[in-house]
Amino acid sequence: MIEITERTSLADEELEFTASHSGGPGGQNVNKTSTRVTLWFDVVHSPSLSQEQKNLVLRRLKNRIGADGLLRVNSQQTRSQAANRELAVARFIELMREALRQAPARKKTRVSSGARLRRLEEKKQHGLQKRERSRKDVFQD
Repeated sequence: MIEITERTSLADEELEFTASHSGGPGGQNVNKTSTRVTLWFDVVHSPSLSQEQKNLVLRRLKNRIGADGLLRVNSQQTRSQAANRELAVARFIELMREALRQAPARKKTRVSSGARLRRLEEKKQHGLQKRERSRKDVFQD
């Protein structure tokens, strides 16, 4: 079982892994071993997620989910397929936690009457200052 949150966990069977040739450094070994790991998770047909959770994941991770409803996570940081598999699972858990996290409800606040009065007084002073600047007094001797 893969624990996403305290209330949500996924069966290992829900994740699929594919391996392919990885780019980058590795010498000749990179040409003959498949070290890049791609993790696939079917969000739409997952029995572990509620419909509300599925909608959250589909909306928040829409750039990583294809038209078929499959979430894709790639990992090719190391030269080992096993290590890349662990990194892909860790990244998947991190993405799912972020997608399923509920934002705290906003508390309504009001501007205090004192602050409102100070703001209005500052506006009056500023307007007065500008009016004084534009007056043209002609001095005669």
